[in-house]
Amino acid sequence: VGPGSQEGQACWARHGRAASMSRIMRPDDANVAGNVHGGTVLKMIEEAGAIISTRHCNSQNGERCVAALARVERTDFLSPMCIGEVAHVSAEITYTSKHSVEVQVHVMSENILTGTKKLTNKATLWYVPLSLKNVDKVLEVPPVVYSRQEQEEEGRKRYEAQKLERMETKWRNGDIVQPVLNPEPNTVSYSQSSLIHLVGPSDCTLHGFVHGGVTMKLMDEVAGIVAARHCKTNIVTASVDAINFHDKIRKGCVITISGRMTFTSNKSMEIEVLVDADPVVNNFVKRYRAASAFFTYVSLSPEGKSLPVPQLVPETEDEKKRFEEGKGRYLQMKAKRQGQAETQA
Repeated sequence: VGPGSQEGQACWARHGRAASMSRIMRPDDANVAGNVHGGTVLKMIEEAGAIISTRHCNSQNGERCVAALARVERTDFLSPMCIGEVAHVSAEITYTSKHSVEVQVHVMSENILTGTKKLTNKATLWYVPLSLKNVDKVLEVPPVVYSRQEQEEEGRKRYEAQKLERMETKWRNGDIVQPVLNPEPNTVSYSQSSLIHLVGPSDCTLHGFVHGGVTMKLMDEVAGIVAARHCKTNIVTASVDAINFHDKIRKGCVITISGRMTFTSNKSMEIEVLVDADPVVNNFVKRYRAASAFFTYVSLSPEGKSLPVPQLVPETEDEKKRFEEGKGRYLQMKAKRQGQAETQA
């Protein structure tokens, strides 16, 4: 969504290194439960981040560039957004390294009948500036001025942590999701799903590679299919663990978005989503892993209340290993939330 676009007539404001956008949620933004699709929210978050980071990276004289999404930190869906509400997305640059930009984004929903507003999402995104002359060339980022020295130190720690985790994720994401004939219910194979998509011009930036928000929306759709197949109920996105973008996806590629269940708690499901790109018109480039993430979903009754989730039955050693890893992430996040609640109390 951008200034003057037919979809939403977005309104933009810029104050230094911040930007905001507003758009009313329409029926075609809905998921099957009637709320706004999680992928739609992720797409808006990425669009706001891409605009403010591209603006900043071109704020000084030098080679022109476009900011490409490299990573999205964990984002929680704190409250559902309804059709007819207005989404307010605000983005701010909070740290810059030599070759990357950190953008923090907040999403508020507004009931325009009552004026009530609520926070629905918070996310942190990392972008890298790519030269318009050569999109494989990463340029330097203009520095920002911090109001406090502690802000720069805290930002540097976040930068080092995400850089290390992004590399570790790339190393361990070599496997692929293989189909299985006649799988048993509640197994990984029973609910795993894939979507094949030909990347067209409408999916891409003006420079020929896919918008990060387009990829995230497709990933959320596949994760939602996996969750619905597993529990046979309405499902909604509860959170997204870090989304890592390992490589660019160019126009004309065929992408395969694969999802598989990795872990279930009593009331949540963790789904791993992998994106592989196949440059079918280029014999010199092989299929490669472009992105990966973990999505967490919850099961809902027709009245919108949380339901128990059928327990996943891992069969192979790899599935059992991924289940234990998912359990570790679940317990770690649960402890973190409890700690935050105790601090606030």
